[in-house]
Amino acid sequence: MIVTHTVPTPVGPLALLARDGILVAAGFTADPYDMFVRLSPELQAEGMKMGELPEAAQAVADYLDGKLEALDTIPVSQPGTPTRQRLYEALRAVPAGTTVRYAELARHAGLPPTAARAAGSACAQNLIAPFVPCHRVLPAAGGYGGYYYGPPVKQWLLNHEARLISV
Repeated sequence: MIVTHTVPTPVGPLALLARDGILVAAGFTADPYDMFVRLSPELQAEGMKMGELPEAAQAVADYLDGKLEALDTIPVSQPGTPTRQRLYEALRAVPAGTTVRYAELARHAGLPPTAARAAGSACAQNLIAPFVPCHRVLPAAGGYGGYYYGPPVKQWLLNHEARLISV
């Protein structure tokens, strides 16, 4: 069974979904079903119930309180090819308060910089924001670029981290 727990944040509710204590989805939405329908058919077949995810919820609270590394402590799992998994691991290794370009993310995952498109695709398909911090990836052309939950959420997350790092 997929357990859901929604926690408040300054940029809106964050729905958390876990299976056996491992986060399988997280996203800035008030309705966990918005995230549930993005899961694999196998996970959806397990069903969904409201519950408590105290470790993940506490990690979010700690992150919001300034302990930016708190999200890194929560185990996550999402589908993807071995290349996609390397990209997700590289994303989790991008330190809070810093950003990388898509080509840099590809390089950190052991891919050539020409794999920037694959890095962008991994970010677009990321099911576990902000625990897999795709908000820390910016386009080479400048600006914030796209973000599944909207550029204002991405901008808030980056500003939150930068403000705390510069203190």
